[in-house]
Amino acid sequence: MYRRPVSTWWWLRKRSYFVFVMRELSSIFIAWLVVYLLLLVAAIGRGGAAYSDFLDFAANPAVVVLNIIAFAFVVLHTITWFSLTPKAMDVRLGGRPVPAAAVIASQYVGLLVVSAFVIWLVSR
Repeated sequence: MYRRPVSTWWWLRKRSYFVFVMRELSSIFIAWLVVYLLLLVAAIGRGGAAYSDFLDFAANPAVVVLNIIAFAFVVLHTITWFSLTPKAMDVRLGGRPVPAAAVIASQYVGLLVVSAFVIWLVSR
């Protein structure tokens, strides 16, 4: 049976494929942020000297660039995940379907409320 060869770069031909691959790739950067935060918590638990060493590590330009890239991927992951929710859930209110825009907007409102709470908690 003949199988037509597929380019390694097939996902660059269409925007939706590109966004899909980037969203899947974002999981690697989200894993990095989890490890980074665990290292931060461990350093805080070991005391002031370990925390100072962690801050020196975090100030490394390569780590700063990696964290900026990771943040961009987290934003992409969040936006695409929120956009998929109305397709994955059939939300009904009073027997009628809730518009997709309302479902997505409610997620962003929830994100803002939780973010504001975390900012308040950290800054007190």
